[in-house]
Amino acid sequence: METAEVIVALTALAQEARLRAFRMLIRAGEPGMAAGEIAAALEMPANTLSFHLKELSRAGLIGSQRRGRHIYYSIKPDGIRSLLTFLTEDCCAGNPALCGGPTPNCSC
Repeated sequence: METAEVIVALTALAQEARLRAFRMLIRAGEPGMAAGEIAAALEMPANTLSFHLKELSRAGLIGSQRRGRHIYYSIKPDGIRSLLTFLTEDCCAGNPALCGGPTPNCSC
């Protein structure tokens, strides 16, 4: 992931409604959620939600799929993985595996 792409992703997540929607989709897993379900859970008008989901999608963090009359949104694991890899690639003197769990000698 390039620096410009990381900035777009972090900018997308740096807004409360988008962060809440993203976390909701993380919990929903692979099947995702219908846009109407997300709007109801977040108590947000559909047009406002659509704007926020578009930003998360543009950042490569979520995707959408039409199923019948509904549009379902779900996370894009590769996009999330790329963002996390970029953010942790220099962690613990270049050994990002150390940041993945409790390590007695790591101050990360």
